[in-house]
Amino acid sequence: MQSGNVTTPFGRRPISLALVRQQVAATEIPAGKRADKWKVFRDASEARVLLGLQDRSLAVLDALLSFYPENELRQDAQLVVFPSNAQLSIRAHGIAGATLRRHLAFLVEAGLVIRKDSANGKRYARKDRSGTIESAFGFDISPLLLRAEELAEMAQKVAAERAAFRRAKEELTIRRRDVRKLISAAIEEGAPGDWAAIEDIYISLVSQIPRAPTMADAIKISAELTLLQEKVVNMLENIDNSKNTSSNAAQSGRHKQNSKSESSHELEPSSEKELGAIPNENLKPNAQPHLPFPLGLVLKACQEISAYGPAGTIGNWRDMMSAAIVARSMLGISPSAYEEACEVMGPENAAVTLACILERAGHINSPGGYLRNLTSRARRGEFSLGPVLMALLRSGGEGGREAG
Repeated sequence: MQSGNVTTPFGRRPISLALVRQQVAATEIPAGKRADKWKVFRDASEARVLLGLQDRSLAVLDALLSFYPENELRQDAQLVVFPSNAQLSIRAHGIAGATLRRHLAFLVEAGLVIRKDSANGKRYARKDRSGTIESAFGFDISPLLLRAEELAEMAQKVAAERAAFRRAKEELTIRRRDVRKLISAAIEEGAPGDWAAIEDIYISLVSQIPRAPTMADAIKISAELTLLQEKVVNMLENIDNSKNTSSNAAQSGRHKQNSKSESSHELEPSSEKELGAIPNENLKPNAQPHLPFPLGLVLKACQEISAYGPAGTIGNWRDMMSAAIVARSMLGISPSAYEEACEVMGPENAAVTLACILERAGHINSPGGYLRNLTSRARRGEFSLGPVLMALLRSGGEGGREAG
């Protein structure tokens, strides 16, 4: 774009044709238009990236606006401020002269202010005998009034983009965490599958996340992690379906065999069945059983939890889990700690664990930390509820036992 010494009503300066158009437009502000100068300034600050401005430029604009005596910019008002560079420097927090002039030029180039020079280049105001300003030479801030709506729209666009970027980063964090949990759970549970290869893919994706990711980075890697998560979930579902099919077939076979001949074992309760345990050969050492213990046994061992059930009683496992949520809040255990326990132990066993903690709450300094510790031990297969409940039963349901 060509530029040169163009004579305009605003002085003789080397300016571009675009600036000339802005200067002419500033003289065509709709009659009666008004705007709060600090609202316009905040919008310009929010939109500084789109305007190509730095923080120092905004500090200079702030200083310029401070010399305009009114809070409201009006079309029929004198919108020229004429401070000296020394005065501007003081109000712009001591900015150096050369830096001040550079950022004044940036504001002019961004179309937020216009230079209105006198014949000798000085900034001043000419007043009549009554003290009213007839003409002033300095910086015309009328473009701020002219572009008030435009600046507001730019500010909203920047805010929307920032919010979208924040959501994209949050989604990336959630995806990364969820995939990590799924892979870790599959490996710890010994689920069949090439989990080492899956973990290599996960590590490769995570390593692509820059220290300061862009919106494009966050969206791209989040999408790839989502595909990996779906793959892992499908693998685990296929494993579960396969186990269920095998279990149903085995149960059907046992039913046919037992129907032919009565067994004395069928009439005698098994201690393993009473505790809701699964066969030992399917458990890792000290692993948490997948099925909950009989509710009657739990309520006998943990008598305090009943008071937190609906209407002060617990009649089923749904009541038990509702009571555990109420007790969690009373004990000051964070929702995230209890959710993690549910993920690792299963919701029923997590509720039983919390009931055990409640039973001996007077001997535990930090119930939340205690629950997280038990959850970590359960994740490693080092914690079982059976000994805990048995200890509470032997003590008659009184507090004071060690959990796990």
